[in-house]
Amino acid sequence: MGFFTDTSVCIGCKACEVACKEWNAVPADALDLTGMSYDNTGGLGADNWRHVAFIEQRRPLGSARTGVSHDDVDVLALAEQGSGTPPEQAPMTPTSPPTDRPPQPDGRTELRWLMASDVCKHCTEAACLDVCPTGSLFRTEFGTVVVQEDICNGCGYCIPACPYGVIDQRKDDGRAWKCTMCYDRLGAGMEPACAKACPTDSIQYGPLDELRERADARLATLHDAGVDDARLYGRDPTDGVGGDGAFFLLLDEPETYGLPPDPIVTTRDLPSMWRRVGLAAGALAAAAVAAFVTTRRSR
Repeated sequence: MGFFTDTSVCIGCKACEVACKEWNAVPADALDLTGMSYDNTGGLGADNWRHVAFIEQRRPLGSARTGVSHDDVDVLALAEQGSGTPPEQAPMTPTSPPTDRPPQPDGRTELRWLMASDVCKHCTEAACLDVCPTGSLFRTEFGTVVVQEDICNGCGYCIPACPYGVIDQRKDDGRAWKCTMCYDRLGAGMEPACAKACPTDSIQYGPLDELRERADARLATLHDAGVDDARLYGRDPTDGVGGDGAFFLLLDEPETYGLPPDPIVTTRDLPSMWRRVGLAAGALAAAAVAAFVTTRRSR
C-alpha cells in the first residue's frame, strides 16, 4: 500500500498537515511564516509528518494562457454593486475576460504556484531499517515503514541514513519520529488521515500497482494538455531506493521541490564494505600468524 500525491491539483490548503497532527497527536509547531512564502512549517521533521511546500514561479503552466488583462473593466464601479452582480453584467466581472477578445499573454509570464504535500517516502529499500540497532523501525504488513517510539533509544543513526532527510529527533525526548502512514487506521480498514482530509484528492491512498497505473494515466493527460514538465518522482521500482511507497507527480524538476534528483539508499555499499573489512582483518591476522611463526623459527 502507498501514497500517490498529484501536485497538479494541490491547492495548498494544509488540511493534510492538520489532519495528520490531530490524528497522530503530533505537537503543534510555531505559526510564524518563513518570510519566503506562505509556508509556516519549512520542511518535514519530528513534529511535521506532512509538509505542504509553496513555490512561486514566474512562468505559465504548460500551454496555459497567462497575463489576462482587465484594463477596460471599471473594477471600482463593479465593486460598488457588491456581490450581487446582475446577470446581464456577469460577463464583465473582473474574474472573467472580456467576451469580445480572447486572453492574450502579450509575452508576459505571470506568477504561478507550485504546491506539494511532502511526506516520508516509505522506501522499498529503506536505509533507516538497516541501521536501526533496536528494531524500533520495522516493515509492516502493508509494506510501510514505522517507528516504534517506545523501543527507540534515540541513537539517531536513522537520521543521516535517510536519503530524503525525513526522520528527525524530537528535542524534548530525543527519539526519532516520522510518518507511519496512519498504521493504526490501516489496520482498521481506514485510509490515512491526510488522504481522507484532502479535498481535491491530491493525496491518494491504495495498492501501489493501482496507484502507478493511475499516475501513468494522469501524466499522459497532462502531457497531452501541453504540460511537458510534468513527471513522476519515486514511481520507478528500479531506482536507487527500489521505488517509493509514497511517490509524486511533479510539475518541475525535483530540486525545485527540495527533493534529491537521484536518491540512493545510503546503505547500499555496506555489504561490500564489510567484506573488505573482513578481508583486511583476515590479512592482518594471517600476517600476525606468519610473523609469530617466523620469529619462533628464528629462535
